[in-house]
Amino acid sequence: MRHSLPIVPQFYVTAPQPCPYLERRQERKLFTSLQIDNAQQLNDCLSKQGFRRSQHVLYRPSCTDCAACMSARVNVSEFHASTSQRRILKKNLGLTRSVTSPWATEEQFDLFRKYLSTRHSDGGMADMDVFEFAAMIEETPIRTRVIEYRDGDQLIAACLTDILDDGLSLVYSFFDPDFANQSIGTYVILDQITLAAEYDLPYVYLGYWVPGSSKMGYKARFSGLELFRGQSWQPYDTTKDFDTALHPLNSTPITEQVANLSLPEKHLRAD
Repeated sequence: MRHSLPIVPQFYVTAPQPCPYLERRQERKLFTSLQIDNAQQLNDCLSKQGFRRSQHVLYRPSCTDCAACMSARVNVSEFHASTSQRRILKKNLGLTRSVTSPWATEEQFDLFRKYLSTRHSDGGMADMDVFEFAAMIEETPIRTRVIEYRDGDQLIAACLTDILDDGLSLVYSFFDPDFANQSIGTYVILDQITLAAEYDLPYVYLGYWVPGSSKMGYKARFSGLELFRGQSWQPYDTTKDFDTALHPLNSTPITEQVANLSLPEKHLRAD
């Protein structure tokens, strides 16, 4: 018997849980499955509307208390490295980059565990075992690569990156904390911007930026940053007051959010 994947995506909402970015807030996510016909096209389309991928799921924050989480991307043509970023690039000239298929290795997992134990020991991934790590890397229905960075033979950083039709999307990156003085985390983003430019891809998607969250502050240091607000991408402006996004009256009802989504023509239900 032949089984086919569904054509039209179904959208769901998670139950509220403590927000990992802002104290005394509750987070909720709007999500859909990528286990659908032509997953690549759906991922490309929804990524442009603020969604992020985690394995077979696409999600976007949909909180009742605020609208602070904004998808962020770097417009490659508008990016100009700052003085400090140029120093970081110079510090890491000796590193080598390799682009591999999304297959998990023991070497990657060891680096991942070392990174978590030092940087995110109390985070949601702290208890991930080797099988869950392999699932994070390998369970992807779209074009995904693992980009590794080495100092000689030593793996010191890795980034799980999706290849979209308009850019690179950094799904998750981790690095050796022993090399923190080389600002490896920033270097990985800078190199992804370089890689996107080499392949004429206009954007590098960085995940979410949250005003008032120290965990997310580094993203505002990249020139050419754009934020997805009010159904459109807008240049990040340091003079804007983003505190209004924390007010509950700025939250859009779920039904309105879903109704405003644009889907690829193939995924639209026929009348």
